[in-house]
Amino acid sequence: MKKISIIVPAYNEEESLPYLYERLNKLMDELSKYQFEILFVNDGSKDKTIELIKEYRAKDSRYCYVDFSRNFGKEIAMMAGLDYATGDCVIFIDADLQDPPELIPELIKYWEEGYDDVYARRRSRDGETFLKKFTSKMYYKVLQKMTNVEIQRDTGDFRLLDRRCVNALKKLRESQRNTKSMFSWIGYKKKEVLYDRDARIAGKTKWNYMKLIDLAIDGITSFTTSPLRIATWVAIPTFMMLFAYFAYVIAKCIITSTMMQAFQAIIILILFFSGVQILLFGIVGEYLGRIFNETKHRPLYLVNEYNGEKEMNE
Repeated sequence: MKKISIIVPAYNEEESLPYLYERLNKLMDELSKYQFEILFVNDGSKDKTIELIKEYRAKDSRYCYVDFSRNFGKEIAMMAGLDYATGDCVIFIDADLQDPPELIPELIKYWEEGYDDVYARRRSRDGETFLKKFTSKMYYKVLQKMTNVEIQRDTGDFRLLDRRCVNALKKLRESQRNTKSMFSWIGYKKKEVLYDRDARIAGKTKWNYMKLIDLAIDGITSFTTSPLRIATWVAIPTFMMLFAYFAYVIAKCIITSTMMQAFQAIIILILFFSGVQILLFGIVGEYLGRIFNETKHRPLYLVNEYNGEKEMNE
């Protein structure tokens, strides 16, 4: 009997968990020919999320949990799920039920046909603002143009991964992660499944625009060095413009015997080149910051408590 691990990162999801529990139980009853492991990763929740998860564990041994010592973020929670999952494949799903568990049988069907990465692509996104949809669309366009790795558009974390994909992802231990790009980077045989994304069933989203911007920056700086080339792209035309400007000033002075206001030229040049330098230093700083964080060699996460088949990491 094949074993399927369903990984559920959870942060302050006490309102959503009862609905998720009910629908997952129904799903497991329908797919009785498979063995299931429901692995919750409690990402330092401050509400009763871990208490509810422990109740589910007491009722059903198929429910397991990894309880972080503090909030490390969803990307790290997903990595912990991969570390602790014991199934022949894993399925990521959010606790807020925006991604319907009822789609899981279709993911499994394609996995049985030989696909290693069966990802769910959003056909529509209920409950999200126009601004969020638009910025998401533009982000994927920019990311695709800046990297040579094909990025799946309009896809999140809701997907099934074969064990060999899991083993590949477990080798990628960088601390600043963008798992959506990593799914593309590892390759393997992929299959797209379309679905309509629902609104949150309960609770409030934990993502704001600042967090989404941070995630976007991580996605770009994790998988391409193209932003560093902006220095070259900006420097060459800048020096050409500077040379042309001085040639123009000298020619004007010779031909017309007039002088332009020096302070105006100085102010414009200072403001222009200061802006360019600040932009380039900011880009370089992003990459230096990543190098700094990676050289620390800190563990990605610390576990407060674990209840499952594997022994807890020291």
